[in-house]
Amino acid sequence: MNTDLKILFLCKKFPYPLRDGESIAIHNLTKALAKHGCTITLLCLNTSKHAFDITKLPAHVDQYSSIHTVDVDTSIHARGAFKNLFSKDSYHLSRFDSPQFKTKLIEVLNEERFDLVQLETLTMAIYLPEIKIYSDLPVVMRSHNVEYQIWDRLSDNIPSFFRKHYIKYLSRKLRRFELAQLKEYDLLLTVSKNDLAEFKKQGYSGRGQMVPIGIDLEKYPVRKQDNFQDLFFIGSMDWMPNSYGLHWFIDEVWPSVTELNPEMLLHVAGRNAQSLVAKSGIKNHGEVESALDFMQAHGVMIVPLFSGSGTRVKIIEGLALGKIIISTSIGAEGIDVINGKHILFANSKEEFIQAIKRCKNEPGLLNNISQAARTFVENNYDGIIIAQKLIPQYMQLLKEKKKV
Repeated sequence: MNTDLKILFLCKKFPYPLRDGESIAIHNLTKALAKHGCTITLLCLNTSKHAFDITKLPAHVDQYSSIHTVDVDTSIHARGAFKNLFSKDSYHLSRFDSPQFKTKLIEVLNEERFDLVQLETLTMAIYLPEIKIYSDLPVVMRSHNVEYQIWDRLSDNIPSFFRKHYIKYLSRKLRRFELAQLKEYDLLLTVSKNDLAEFKKQGYSGRGQMVPIGIDLEKYPVRKQDNFQDLFFIGSMDWMPNSYGLHWFIDEVWPSVTELNPEMLLHVAGRNAQSLVAKSGIKNHGEVESALDFMQAHGVMIVPLFSGSGTRVKIIEGLALGKIIISTSIGAEGIDVINGKHILFANSKEEFIQAIKRCKNEPGLLNNISQAARTFVENNYDGIIIAQKLIPQYMQLLKEKKKV
């Protein structure tokens, strides 16, 4: 499907390099839309945490007709967090509120012609007033998660009384903002059916569509899976659900695993992974250059997440590579995988241990799971097909907007 749609994408960080789910999701969708003839303009914050020099952008990142970035320091500071206790604003979002970005947004809206604006993640909703004042463009929100749900679930698993209630407090402020913005969107896209159902449950009555996170299948070659003896985890350790889940696994599950199989290794990679305390049998790789190379090199993927929302892109990538994945139900939430067919579910210490035993003792079953996992992704997460199905939603939105 060819189209001449001109879309302004607003992102809270530069979506490259492709080391996290959000960047992968934005890169893959914009790349696929460009292949279908859309003209994509990128306007994003260039944050202190994810700073990137766009002059070093590789040639294959060629989907953007123009790129605009604004440097901003989004670091968490104790003083800022304390002051926010007395504000109705969410500290999750207020750190991204930049006067310079507002100025650049107004400038881009005035100087370039667009058919619609797409906000990537809730964070960019803080710039809705400027979009509404300086344009009459339809606004599309692609929600990567139900943000408040992540923090609600996380607080339920934290034993510290004061920390639990502080996170609950932050979650309540985030929830108020997230639900208040729903009425401002002309089209709401979610990456899972569960998230769309949750927003509708909370009162969203506008146009909504579930649009899975697509991948370029050519970049995910399947190799013969014959290493079921070591485990790996990949994920940013400065995202609290990852940090909590992995520490739980290392403290609760890993000692029993090494007792049963002293030669087994756990490979860990991701931003701030160096913060992990060294333990026997755990190899810390830090932030790796290529997540796909890391995943290909190691055996069984573990996803011990007990809070979250949206879709874990790393699980989709692991399935595409034909990896065996042991995940909690919440970790794989939003992905319609079947336990024992595409993935192995484990929601407790005992279930993780049992699943790891199966990886050692049932190679025939695991080869079947590996093949089924790849087929599942081919049928459900092909990025080109997903973008092709999204474009009619954009066209219908524009048609309805013209009637008003």
